[in-house]
Amino acid sequence: MATHKSAEKRFRQTLKRTEINRARRSRVRTFVKRVETAIATGDKQTAQTALQLAQPELHRAITKGVLHKNTVARKLSRLATRINAL
Repeated sequence: MATHKSAEKRFRQTLKRTEINRARRSRVRTFVKRVETAIATGDKQTAQTALQLAQPELHRAITKGVLHKNTVARKLSRLATRINAL
């Protein structure tokens, strides 16, 4: 446990930041799940719309440091490929 004042502050900041990042990551997963369920139903139009809504969320995760840019690029590429295959 932290004993110095600066370490205690850093501990509080880390807890706060962890909660924010967890919420962001959860939000991204929700958007990706919407795309995947649309793909599973076989509705190409709904899947494309869901992907268009998911893209800004995924890119926002990059700018906030939650996900790496290559990870997001890979996810978007794979989702787009699956949609085009419908």
